[in-house]
Amino acid sequence: MTGSPILETIGISKSFPGVKALQNVDFSLFPGEIHTLMGQNGAGKSTLINVLTGVHTHDAGEIRLGGDVVNFATPLHAEAAGIRTLYQEVNLCPNLSVAENVFAGRQPKRHGAIDWKTIHARAEAALADLNVFLDVTKSLDTYPIAVQQMVAIARAVSVDARVLILDEPTSSLDDGEVARLFDVLRTLKQSGMAILFVTHFLEQTYAISDRITVMRNGEREGQYLARDLPVELLVSKMVGHERMTERLKRAADEPPAHKAAVPPFFEMRGSGRRGVMNPVDIDVQPGQILGLAGLLGSGRTETARLLFGAERADAGAMSIDGKPVKLRSPRDAVRRGIGYCPEDRKKEGIVADLSIRENIILALQVQRGWWRVIRKAKQRQIADDYIKRLDIKAPDAEQPIGLLSGGNQQKVLLARWLATEPKMLILDEPTRGIDVAAKFEIMDRVLALCAKGLAIVFISSEVSEVVRVSHRIAVLRDRRKVAEVEGHAASEDQVYRLIAGGSR
Repeated sequence: MTGSPILETIGISKSFPGVKALQNVDFSLFPGEIHTLMGQNGAGKSTLINVLTGVHTHDAGEIRLGGDVVNFATPLHAEAAGIRTLYQEVNLCPNLSVAENVFAGRQPKRHGAIDWKTIHARAEAALADLNVFLDVTKSLDTYPIAVQQMVAIARAVSVDARVLILDEPTSSLDDGEVARLFDVLRTLKQSGMAILFVTHFLEQTYAISDRITVMRNGEREGQYLARDLPVELLVSKMVGHERMTERLKRAADEPPAHKAAVPPFFEMRGSGRRGVMNPVDIDVQPGQILGLAGLLGSGRTETARLLFGAERADAGAMSIDGKPVKLRSPRDAVRRGIGYCPEDRKKEGIVADLSIRENIILALQVQRGWWRVIRKAKQRQIADDYIKRLDIKAPDAEQPIGLLSGGNQQKVLLARWLATEPKMLILDEPTRGIDVAAKFEIMDRVLALCAKGLAIVFISSEVSEVVRVSHRIAVLRDRRKVAEVEGHAASEDQVYRLIAGGSR
């Protein structure tokens, strides 16, 4: 890049008790570029962002903004200096209106009172720049999480900033919303803004990046022009060995083997819920992965919640092992051998303040009933066993799960359901927001469980991932099932055509 960096670190180091999170990291961000930060969970990406934005104070090294040495005591100081940050988890006030969230803390006033007319007009304009058009006077929590994410993005880009940091901003967006966001980022880049982008999506990295910095084990592995770094080389640099390249190629070349149909474990016939999901026919067979493919809002999660009893069907019929059932609650599903890892890991999955042991044991305790208390020694034995089996990176089973990386939290949720010895497991976006190596590790374990006879329902916004692992794929659109294809014979293009409304 030409010129001088707007933001840079020189020899930055940061340690926490027992952990060297950053070690002598040099990093530079230039005006008018989109620079992507890549690395596995635990590589140091979040810590570097937190040091740059005043969340953490670095132990050694320098941070320079516009050539001047800076030390931000708080994120507010970083914002005042022109650094705006948007985090993966939407950090807004759901009880306030959309407009209030966009202008929280900087409301324009007239004659000493808040100028609501101006706030509403400016909020509408900020969202219109993202091609989002909605009633900004409505409460934020009346909109789905993808819309909330776009509101957070509108808030971040609606102020004068020299540096914009986006930490996993696309994790809740569909392809169309990602494309609109990238259009906005390119416009901001052309205006001279420096943009630091963090993502786990490889395709997005190459779609938007000018340069890529790879982090590994708290150190900077290197900085590269995106056009000079092939994807296989990027992955191998992230994980630290060349075998991952072979693994990626093998996964792409070896679709799941065709399996003969067997009597389904779970059947839904015309099951749905008014206002939630149109009637749908679903078969889930032992030893197979049924993929659910569709865009955001197509009914993927709604179908999963019907299968788990989190939404009570008001139409159709269900059967398990050929016997009619009514799932009135998730407890009914758990007692019949069904597990569910939800899409929103933070909100509906983990209990952040509880330990790894307590999180793992929750579903098993529900399955047994609260009157049959599992002794703490037995809980510890179960937790330690799954920590070892799933290679969960944690010093102890008593560590709060909220301190783990996203990939390790996902493994704990998987352990929670495996402890119940389920017959069917529903995985809603199990690899969202985790690094490439962790994705393959989790999916390897899921495929191994399937090979042992577990019935699996797999949901992912990455159609390539659904095609790669599924034996059958149910395609959803507008909360209806519009097609079903054999996974071994399907292509990504075919599934997209079906999603878009093309013929089978």
